[in-house]
Amino acid sequence: MRRRTGRVLAAAIAAACVFSVVSCSSDDSGSGGESTAVDESGVKAAGDPIKVGLFNPSKGPATQAGVTTGKDAAVNYINNSLGGINGRPIEVVDCGIDQTAPESTIACANQFVQAGVVAAVDGYDSESLAAVPILTSAAIPLVGQIPFNTATGAKAENRVYFGPPPAAFLVGFMQSLKAAGKTSLTLANADLPQAHQVFDGLLAPLGKQLGIEVKSVYYPPTGPNFTALATTLAEGNPDAAGLMTAPNDNTCTKLSQSLRSVGYKGTMFMAACTEFIDTMGSQAVGAQTYSPGWQPPAAASAPEPAKSNLAIAEKYIDDADGTGGFYAYGTFATLVDFVNGLNTAKVTDVTGPNVLSGLKGLTDFQSFLGPKLTCGKPTTPNCTTEMLLFEVTGDKTTKPVGGGFITPSPEVLKLIPGAA
Repeated sequence: MRRRTGRVLAAAIAAACVFSVVSCSSDDSGSGGESTAVDESGVKAAGDPIKVGLFNPSKGPATQAGVTTGKDAAVNYINNSLGGINGRPIEVVDCGIDQTAPESTIACANQFVQAGVVAAVDGYDSESLAAVPILTSAAIPLVGQIPFNTATGAKAENRVYFGPPPAAFLVGFMQSLKAAGKTSLTLANADLPQAHQVFDGLLAPLGKQLGIEVKSVYYPPTGPNFTALATTLAEGNPDAAGLMTAPNDNTCTKLSQSLRSVGYKGTMFMAACTEFIDTMGSQAVGAQTYSPGWQPPAAASAPEPAKSNLAIAEKYIDDADGTGGFYAYGTFATLVDFVNGLNTAKVTDVTGPNVLSGLKGLTDFQSFLGPKLTCGKPTTPNCTTEMLLFEVTGDKTTKPVGGGFITPSPEVLKLIPGAA
């Protein structure tokens, strides 16, 4: 389904109705009342394509449809406006995976080896660890935004992630709760092995460290009874309740609606979702979400160059005619940062080892939608620990808590392998 992700269309390329992942009309308050012109000029790539693999969670019960949209949009932008890598276009070898079946990730890794890709992009694959031995043996680096598999994120070998580690989001959110005098949190997640790993290995210890009582609730990945799940989350009236991670925007929307319908008045935490903000309108006020970079409803608060880049991403994602949302913009940003990073590092002989060394050598590199990055740390594959926590402040609008990026406590992150 095509989503007009906040863009007002005029007769020609007009100003963007800056970056909302849901329907937008000319008087949509979600745009923040500002417009950012999209520059259509650019350089077309030519020559032999550079192949890049993509672990795309497009199969099974835990799909992320936005990954495909973001990929299609990014390839269009990179090859037809950004000029590719050293003038050469990229070609994405898109391999569908089922996040409940590690063997599908293994099959894709083997496909990438056969295809001769120079890097494999982690499209938020919770089973990415299954691919690491194969990719490492073939000298194919793993590149992504956030390592959804915490074991993948625990080591720096042969991988680079432009966003923060999963622990940073949890620490940043709980730091914010603590600062607001809130001490109890109940979060739900799909009943998958990785979800238990995240809660048992990260969330519970972090809560104890920060003085917050944390509880978990699990639901079947094929789809929960949202009223029952909301009722369970609201038991005991915790200060905050919601989703630890978001399988898709639809789940966030239905759960947030159900939480309000059962009378929950605390802080709703909807992980990385954004669509519920538009759907619920003023009922979403007070809810919070996280992100490694600037997101649609907060476009009015975004600084440059993120504001202009949001408008670019919006145009190409809208043209891709697919599912928008967090995963679409995250995948778009990951591929653009990959290309910009290699061009900044002046990698001319584009091989797996050179891609890895080029990306790990980035220092003070301005990411497309996020903060400046310094990669190549020996203890973590992540180029930053900074994250954004957004609070819904009005009808279809959000603002970053604290005004901008949050740096989670380094002392707490040091307790988690790969997080610092």
